[in-house]
Amino acid sequence: MSFETLGLSPVLLRALSEIGYAAPTPIQSEAIPLALAGHDLLGGAQTGTGKTAAFVLPMLQKMIDTAPTGGPRKIRTLVLTPTRELAAQVHDSIKTYGKHAKIASTVIYGGAGMQPQIDAMRRGVDILVATPGRLIDHIERGTARLGEVELLVLDEADRMLDMGFLPAIKRILNRLPTKRQTLLFSATFEESIKKLALEFMKNPQEVQIAARNTVAEKVSHIAHPVDGARKRDLLVDILSERWQEQILVFGKTKHGCNRLAEQLEKSGISAVAIHGNKSQAQRLKALAAFKKGDARILVATDVAARGLDIPLLPLVINFDLPMVAEDYVHRIGRTGRAGASGEAISLVSPDEGTQLRAIHRVLKADIEMRVIEGYAPSRAIRMGNDAPGAGRPSGQRPPRRNQPHAHATPRHAQPHAGRGGKPQPQRDRRAINTPRPPKA
Repeated sequence: MSFETLGLSPVLLRALSEIGYAAPTPIQSEAIPLALAGHDLLGGAQTGTGKTAAFVLPMLQKMIDTAPTGGPRKIRTLVLTPTRELAAQVHDSIKTYGKHAKIASTVIYGGAGMQPQIDAMRRGVDILVATPGRLIDHIERGTARLGEVELLVLDEADRMLDMGFLPAIKRILNRLPTKRQTLLFSATFEESIKKLALEFMKNPQEVQIAARNTVAEKVSHIAHPVDGARKRDLLVDILSERWQEQILVFGKTKHGCNRLAEQLEKSGISAVAIHGNKSQAQRLKALAAFKKGDARILVATDVAARGLDIPLLPLVINFDLPMVAEDYVHRIGRTGRAGASGEAISLVSPDEGTQLRAIHRVLKADIEMRVIEGYAPSRAIRMGNDAPGAGRPSGQRPPRRNQPHAHATPRHAQPHAGRGGKPQPQRDRRAINTPRPPKA
């Protein structure tokens, strides 16, 4: 099956082609036709199944098909998510898939200023992505009017219930027209989810898909705690040690990926960047340079890296942890393919403990915490006690590959000083050796 056979418009197909999406995943091929047919839908979608596109694409298609001929824009689709990070991710997907469609969207969540959100809604939006608490605030202020909503999406409904959002969800539902279509996506269909569905959905169709991107068994996971300001130096040391390999590095923002690639070039490491601001021609040129070996390092954002076909990639490095844990699985899915072994290295600052805890939950396995001598962070990474192996020191270090000078002298002999000038305790006092590549 292809996206063309699902009944999507040319403007959506064009956007999918530009980001390298060739064929729908199982959840997309089953859910999209049902959603386009107008059915209420219960979608069982776990990590890595392509769930977001499974509701964003039919949502955009319906907005295109039912676009009003005139008058101010009104909220016709509402997407509720449990966290601000997921709300931002969903909104990014809407902008990516709908970039060639004349559809206005915005996202609102707590922790951000109210006035810019109010201004955006006053200008008029077709699609609103929101967290329940912040949407209640706007409803009470009268700045979010939901009387014209035709389509409601509840994303990660199980997490919303776990986080205590049921009362807020019911308050929001009472503001919506009873004549509407509802799509509910959840990792599980526990009794609480089915009870909620019976209250506000009409004869929902059910689609249950197992996770597609399970974590490769032959991928090792390592996290290096390091202060954010020293990540670049540590990355240069790692890349210098692994000078014979091509490596994919993930960054969080478009500007950050550009800057990181430029900094690596200045350090003598050939690198190119791909992200959403680059044209399709620029992305293809960068990818071709990486595949041919003209560039050894490819720095990418999550959106730009989706759909990349890079065979036998030995190592993926997370310069920044993803805000959404399932993106970690997408990232490391680029290594450990076709039975080959692979490595996933994450540079984790003390401020990223929450993201690391969420990744632990997704993996249901340990990530080895390995402090590199000379790069110990100024404060501990706090993950809580519910993650497997949270905060535990590393075990025996696996043998390094491609080290032409195993006897090299460590570049960083002194432990990093913490608060008060006292050296921080080292969990692993073996330093990374950093032989530089031979000059041509």
